[in-house]
Amino acid sequence: MNDPSRNAGAATREAGRLEVGAPMRRRSFLQGAAAAGAAVSLANQAALAEGESGFWAKDLPNEKLVDMYRTIVRIRWHERTMADKMASDPNYRGYNHFYAGQEAVAAGVCAALVNAGGVLKADLVYSTHRPTGHAIAKGVDMKKMAAENEFKATGLNGGYAGEMHLSDPDVGFIGADGMIGPGPVIATGSALAIKARGSRQVVVNFGGDGTYATPHFHATLNNAALLKLPFIYVLENNLYHQYAHYSYSCPLKDIADAAVPYGIPGVVVDGQDVFQVYNAAKIAVDRARAGQGPTLIEAKTYRYYNHWGAPGVKPGQLGAFGYDPLAITSFRPEREVRAWMQRDPVNIARDILITWGVLDRARADQIEAAAKQEAVEAFQWAAAQPNCREDGALKRVFTAGDVPPRQFG
Repeated sequence: MNDPSRNAGAATREAGRLEVGAPMRRRSFLQGAAAAGAAVSLANQAALAEGESGFWAKDLPNEKLVDMYRTIVRIRWHERTMADKMASDPNYRGYNHFYAGQEAVAAGVCAALVNAGGVLKADLVYSTHRPTGHAIAKGVDMKKMAAENEFKATGLNGGYAGEMHLSDPDVGFIGADGMIGPGPVIATGSALAIKARGSRQVVVNFGGDGTYATPHFHATLNNAALLKLPFIYVLENNLYHQYAHYSYSCPLKDIADAAVPYGIPGVVVDGQDVFQVYNAAKIAVDRARAGQGPTLIEAKTYRYYNHWGAPGVKPGQLGAFGYDPLAITSFRPEREVRAWMQRDPVNIARDILITWGVLDRARADQIEAAAKQEAVEAFQWAAAQPNCREDGALKRVFTAGDVPPRQFG
């Protein structure tokens, strides 16, 4: 049976392949990256022309497909509401890295996982400093997460974790990691424990394109391959780590090619199409659960907002735009942002489901309106919650006993 996700990956690799030993200028790299993106887009359009977006996703029950769309719009409106709050509410206390534009990656991957049963039964997810989309897709409560992001006492982690250390073991969301790199090393430790006890769980680590340049990335793939761990590295390549294009720190057009030396599958997938992502994730999950070892999935995607915070954000407008002499918003061309927004994960998922007869536009609009209302209510609830207390900040730092507050200076 035809597998469009593999066809897209093959097309991307062909479009983006370098001649061995050939000098590479930044302009030629970007031209190659653009060609690779176009190849993914064309392959995806071909799949849609055939009335399908994958050999597994199209056979899922309707409610499962609708739930994937629901997850995407829930993430989208959480991010938009959070961005609006950060840009316009002087009382908002969060420090946020937005996930809008990348929703299909989290939704597609987590749809292929077991998301209930706690750390001993659910599949486990390790996240990044940009964790909110992964958390929602894994089943984390939106209200408690919104409260945690504002350091509220009723937040997910009592207000002491904040965005970059969110955690909810009850749904297998082990947590975010504010450091670039170490997360996957810890995640493979969990994968080793799972293999040792034979629980057949799978561990997914989400990372950005910037993680390629860390030693942790390569140590993780090496050890996971050596030990055949039930581990999946999902690398969300949104082209930029902070304010630098990934070509400045990675010699590969397709970071998935980094899997080759370790003898494990390296898969390129269109990260804007949730059903293509699901197909790739299902293959990797089934492989890991069967004891066949790890997979590296590179999802080509894009973030609509800045690396963090509100620069370039206008309340009610999706995305960050405008020129900043400090390069806070002008590190990437505005046309590039708008071009990627033309292949929006929300629109792609909705249009595919309408084509398949799973949804009509009215029902899709209802689902999105409900997601928007949920996000508004979550942030309203969070704003009304009490702040966490200073004297509790050192509680539960150690396995036994508390650290008494001390005055320094």
